[in-house]
Amino acid sequence: MDSLDVGGLATTYERRGAGPPVVLVHGYVGDGPSTWRPQLDGLADDFDVIAWDLPGAGGSDDPPESFGMRGFADALAGFVSGLALERPHLVGLSFGGATLIEFCRRHQHLASTITLVGAYAGWAGSLTSTEVQRRLDQALALSRLAPEKLVEELLPTMFSASAPPDVVTDFSNALALFHPAGLRAMARACTEDLTDVLATIRLPTLLVYGEEDTRAPAGVARKLHEAIPDAQLVQLAGAGHVCTVDAVEPFNAALRQFLSEHPPV
Repeated sequence: MDSLDVGGLATTYERRGAGPPVVLVHGYVGDGPSTWRPQLDGLADDFDVIAWDLPGAGGSDDPPESFGMRGFADALAGFVSGLALERPHLVGLSFGGATLIEFCRRHQHLASTITLVGAYAGWAGSLTSTEVQRRLDQALALSRLAPEKLVEELLPTMFSASAPPDVVTDFSNALALFHPAGLRAMARACTEDLTDVLATIRLPTLLVYGEEDTRAPAGVARKLHEAIPDAQLVQLAGAGHVCTVDAVEPFNAALRQFLSEHPPV
């Protein structure tokens, strides 16, 4: 893993391949390599693939718990600038997708495309107020318990029933290494409503959702598809929330096609 200082926080990342840059942003549990290993391995023949550990995850420093979506989006902009990337493609899963939406409010000019995977317009922008409060309460409680409790609670919501056992095991190991303060910072940021940004997105946008995703179900995908101008929607049969490792071949095929159709300019 390499490291880069972003706004005074040490952040880590793994980088593979050569070609147009693709920055991969994970969700509010897990880390860069555990979420994006199949893309690091599968797309490096044609792209410069970079899996970043968000502040508060993996090998990166913890941000303040009040960091908010603005803090995470600005950190992503700092990461892109720190690596001197020229208008990279940005791909975000779940919380990472929300980070990209806020990034488009503040730094849209820095990217070529965005791909939102199992993403929300913030929990408050995509879910009921009752569900937002439930998820926040759950995250705050789990952050203070043993790692195995977090794995027990969250892992079943991440994958379809048909997910390969080795994939589930590898991801569960990454979940167990979560940062308590980082989890709280991301969960608090998740409660924001980002729907006002959606109509302002002018970048080519791909939406990818697993058809068996229970965390960001079909209604969430539909609302984003309707709100983002000219967005493309791909739904992966038999896939759950972390479809980047749950449905590797169809996910990589859809992403590769989209990125190839929209080279950086």
